[in-house]
Amino acid sequence: MTVSGEAYLAVVTGAIDRVARSQRDAVGRAADLIAAALRADGVVHAFGTGHSEALAMEIAGRAGGLVPTNRIALRDLVLIGGEPASILGPHLERDPAVAHRLYELAPVRPADVFVLASNSGVNGAMVEFASVVRERGHRLIAITSAEHSGRMTSRHPSGRKLADFADVVLDNGAPYGDATLPLPDGGAVGAVSSITAALLAQQIVAETVARLIAVGERPPVYLSANIAGGDEHNAALEARYAGRIRRGS
Repeated sequence: MTVSGEAYLAVVTGAIDRVARSQRDAVGRAADLIAAALRADGVVHAFGTGHSEALAMEIAGRAGGLVPTNRIALRDLVLIGGEPASILGPHLERDPAVAHRLYELAPVRPADVFVLASNSGVNGAMVEFASVVRERGHRLIAITSAEHSGRMTSRHPSGRKLADFADVVLDNGAPYGDATLPLPDGGAVGAVSSITAALLAQQIVAETVARLIAVGERPPVYLSANIAGGDEHNAALEARYAGRIRRGS
């Protein structure tokens, strides 16, 4: 396979098609959980580390998305929890101990639902966070790579992985290692997990909105802050969830 923009387009287009078809039922089940949570005055909490944080940004706080959404990030430990910035680094996501503090810092209520994203699904912080979420009685949606996770050994002391705790698991279709175009001397370029995970996130949101409309409810959806009236519209909806959703950081 050649390495080129056109080759990558062909690969990622195929991945999008496979994920859209194979995950249709899982998307529906995830939307059922979120719609039920929102109708019970719950909020959607989204958490991802590394590049999977992009998935959390698709779920929480963007134009066309649901307003009752909160993004959790490792840097919350510093920005909200008062930890020194020196704790942040590429290996923090492997530390199970931070999961409990992250949950404590999140403005969580019993009806809330969680969407957790990890391509590998094996790092300690994510697996422990999933464990905490389930122990506290929340419903959990996981977005991961079945192939990559299946070939990895868990980095969590329990030996379990993100998918083991989820009510619904969505496979982002990424290959082992994520990148798709092999290089002549080894390695590969052209990762796909961010693109397919974003597709799944947007499909889940669309299906959730469809379910709210079907029962006669007006979905609380963001307008772009960069169109006329966007700020006013968004502020009015956000006021309903004051203290429960965070923006920025």
